[in-house]
Amino acid sequence: MGYGPEVPRSPAAPAVDPAAPAALTAGSVEAVISWFAEQARDLPWRSPEASPWAILVSEIMLQQTPVVRVLPRWLEWMERWPHPADLADAPTAEVLRAWDRLGYPRRALRLQECARAIVREHGGVVPRGEQALRALPGIGEYTAAAVTAFAHHDRAVVVDTNIRRVLARAATGRALPAPSYSAAERRLATAVLPEAREQSVAWNQAVMELGALVCTARAPRCAQCPLADGRCAWVAAGRPAAPEGEARPRQAFAGTDREMRGKIMAALRGASQVESADLDRLDPADPARVARCRDSLVADGLAVREGSALRLP
Repeated sequence: MGYGPEVPRSPAAPAVDPAAPAALTAGSVEAVISWFAEQARDLPWRSPEASPWAILVSEIMLQQTPVVRVLPRWLEWMERWPHPADLADAPTAEVLRAWDRLGYPRRALRLQECARAIVREHGGVVPRGEQALRALPGIGEYTAAAVTAFAHHDRAVVVDTNIRRVLARAATGRALPAPSYSAAERRLATAVLPEAREQSVAWNQAVMELGALVCTARAPRCAQCPLADGRCAWVAAGRPAAPEGEARPRQAFAGTDREMRGKIMAALRGASQVESADLDRLDPADPARVARCRDSLVADGLAVREGSALRLP
């Protein structure tokens, strides 16, 4: 994540809530932006030539999915469907096959629905403004703000998991943010965001990248952080651990319904249709699990029943 034009420099100070901790000063903001100017990853959706549609696609793909997995799939998609109208007209089965093993395939359906709405309601052009974006299928608060900032270069409060973690540590001294995004976090993110439009875009890019590369959840590299030198409340407090019960354990994947849904989708992508009996062999010890996952895929619109078989829609 973290898209947009070349990082601008401006002497304009951010509007910081007077009640916010001193760690979040204009100097801190400028330090993070300067770090980003030197350390930012060279990603194609950050190119000045990237269209708002290309950036919207990247944002949907990057939800809960690392850049290394998204990059090849995004390049293929933009080659195949460079405009909303291209994806809107594509067969849904081909869209799901192209999504491949990117995970959470319902995002592919929502993305195609979004493309169709853009064509139908906006003449094939990604609309400008958070309200118009949020009216599109599958676009929530974060994605609308991200597209506003990174595609249209307007001021927006962008808050993802990485930004929440950086603000929690630098401003409040907490190892991790609360499990759920709170009104207090929204106020803090709003207060820190620079008033100047270009500077606000740069801050959103930079703090997101800082959380992704340096201020990571499990192995933060504080020695490389531009805020470590007296500007991070968490470091100043001795890097206290998250309170018991707040640490995020790694979620198991093997043996889950999500894993089985992925196996069924892989089988459907590889054939015109697959008999239910063949799908049962994916877990002979627990056919009820296979049936449950089959039914959930049909309910989600990711699969269609064809007699005793399943196929992509």
